[in-house]
Amino acid sequence: MKVRFGLLLIYSMLLITSCNVAKHVPEGEYLLEKVKITTDVNDISKDELLEYIRQAPNTKVFGLFRMQLGIYNLAGKDTTKWINRTLKKIGDEPVIYNPLQTAFSIKQLQLLYKNKGFIHAQIDTNIVFKGKKSTIEYIVKSNKPFLLGNYNVNLTDNTLFQIATDTSRTLIRPEMLFDTDVFNAERERIASRYRQLGHYNFNKDFLIYNADSSLNKNKVAVTLDLRTALKEKNNPANIKIFNKYKIRNIIYYNINDFNPATDFQNTSKPDTIIFNHFTLIEQKKQSINIDALIQNTFINPGAVYSDAAVERTYSALNSLGPVKYVNITFREVDEENLDCSIVIVPSKNVSLSTELEATYTDRFWGGAFNLGIIDRNVFGGAETLSLEGRGALEWQSNVLAQEWGAQVGLKFPSFLMPFINSETRRNLHANTEYNTSYVYQFRPGEFTTINLGGGIKYQWQRNRYRHSFDLADLSYVYFPPDKFSEEFRQNYLKTGLYNKYNYEDHFILRMGYSGSYSNFNANRPMRNYRTSRYSFESAGNLLYGINNLLGSQKEEGSYRLFNIRYAQYLRGEFNTTYTQIIDKNNRFVSHLGVGIGVPYGNADAIPYERRFYSGGANSVRGWSESTLGPGVYSTPDSLNTRTRDYNQVGDIKLDLNMEYRTKMFWVLEGALFLDAGNIWTIKEYFPEQKGGVFKLNTFMNQIAIAYGAGLRLDFSFFIFRLDLGARLFDPVRIRREQWRVKPDWSDFAFHLAIGYPF
Repeated sequence: MKVRFGLLLIYSMLLITSCNVAKHVPEGEYLLEKVKITTDVNDISKDELLEYIRQAPNTKVFGLFRMQLGIYNLAGKDTTKWINRTLKKIGDEPVIYNPLQTAFSIKQLQLLYKNKGFIHAQIDTNIVFKGKKSTIEYIVKSNKPFLLGNYNVNLTDNTLFQIATDTSRTLIRPEMLFDTDVFNAERERIASRYRQLGHYNFNKDFLIYNADSSLNKNKVAVTLDLRTALKEKNNPANIKIFNKYKIRNIIYYNINDFNPATDFQNTSKPDTIIFNHFTLIEQKKQSINIDALIQNTFINPGAVYSDAAVERTYSALNSLGPVKYVNITFREVDEENLDCSIVIVPSKNVSLSTELEATYTDRFWGGAFNLGIIDRNVFGGAETLSLEGRGALEWQSNVLAQEWGAQVGLKFPSFLMPFINSETRRNLHANTEYNTSYVYQFRPGEFTTINLGGGIKYQWQRNRYRHSFDLADLSYVYFPPDKFSEEFRQNYLKTGLYNKYNYEDHFILRMGYSGSYSNFNANRPMRNYRTSRYSFESAGNLLYGINNLLGSQKEEGSYRLFNIRYAQYLRGEFNTTYTQIIDKNNRFVSHLGVGIGVPYGNADAIPYERRFYSGGANSVRGWSESTLGPGVYSTPDSLNTRTRDYNQVGDIKLDLNMEYRTKMFWVLEGALFLDAGNIWTIKEYFPEQKGGVFKLNTFMNQIAIAYGAGLRLDFSFFIFRLDLGARLFDPVRIRREQWRVKPDWSDFAFHLAIGYPF
């Protein structure tokens, strides 16, 4: 049945894409079938060259099928019919060969090579017409490039000269290609640094290069200079350009549709608050404290003007909850001072959200609701108060399984920590978040549990890096002893099928750091990019140190807090993803994820909720969530399909994933993927978890492999994902059955999720 379905899908795609692809190509014109670039040098990447080609063929799904063109070609010529209009809308019309676009592409490529130092580069084309299709090959003969010869700096301003001749920062290198992009970047670097030192009116266009190639063949002597007009010392305009400015006053205008340059005189008795050189003007009752605005403003009165300070201020103020967006302008007061105006457009402070969910798991229907209230300016200082509630019910054999929870969070837009002065807090620009939570779960025929939590977290961002530090995170898990069913106790706990620690009261006091990095550039979306996430945490060390210091007595080999054994462990995790852009509709994504946790001191095992699992929508997709591993551990036959095996968690995790993503048509995307990985324990916790321990000589043979395909609906604001994974190598099975060449139904897993897996 599965084979027939797969063949039917392939035949359907072939049918759509193999129908007359030139159906809508007018007579005497040609479908652009292929574009190729052949070059004799590797100084410029093929990806960059393709950005300068004005015409590209219709894109292919998985590099094989022109599905969008095929859908467009299914439409008839009668545009009055709804079906024809719809097919043309979701498909892509054929790309028709245009000689003018080809000529323009040649000019663009010649300009690119010239800018890179290949002044005499030649671009030829080889155009082949076959039937109603055309193929274009751009042939680049670069010829000998021009290199940088002597480089001189002719700047009389001492500060400019020092910046331009700083050999540790300059982009100019001896014997480099005569690359105009590098020279322009150097002008930008010099001007930016000069503006950082207070020269508000200076920009890179005031700097010019004088080039001379007559003295040495294929070498260019370059001199960096100022524009001639700027060398007139007595010109008042020139003096103004080189003036160094300081910030005098900063004025905030928290008024809708207000222009401080023209509208101030028309405001109706605005409220004004003045603090030192900061002024806040509002039309109505104060909504944001001036202290909160000052805390998030890095343009300092008395300091020299700085582009970096302006950018940091934009970022900080725009991150405040009650701020929709800001606009920052400057006015020259005299030859040395600037006044800064910051117009703040306020946003809606209070919002309410509701969500309803329907669930169906192993023949059991259920539902859930979430209710949330957010006040983004609860105390007037841009503090965010969030209140969330959740309830979930599932009908199980005439009994309702229940989950009830609530969470309260309060976020301050500053770094709140004792013994830290205000200037340090302001420069760090971190958010401080306090949170507390309560969750009650009732599992019919099994147990009841209550989870209380709370913590203090700091979050901040600098350039492409995001950081989060948990100063303290507390979690208390309580299992009322009289709420365990006797059947569950006898069949699972006393038989050793489950790790008993998972069902004992435990207390976690942890501290942790997590961060992320991405070099994605929104201005160059067709460039390959990498993202990384990493975290490290420790738990129980402070409590263990206090117990040792006080000489506390151990009970049953461990210290206790409120008669509860607290957890002690170290845990780290790292994930990195590399996205390779093939074209605007196709990309290849690879992912590596590793993690390790080590219990020690006061604990024999890491708490269940902080251990790793494998399988599921974001891991090895041939297995359902938490059904793979550890190692070659196999779930006992005594567990039915409804009962979850809480032994399938580990201390070490490895995920290796590759995914080819392609846009098919409209909002529909497709994917092909290959996953590998597993989890392991660092020691044998109990005999029933046989085969789960990580060993260097066996772990390679225990890595599970899965493959599959998926569909995604990309609605811009969120992505709905559907993946079907199949097991290729199952390490749990006996040797002759491990490679699943002929899979059965048990080898497939179906996943529904929101967002990409990595």
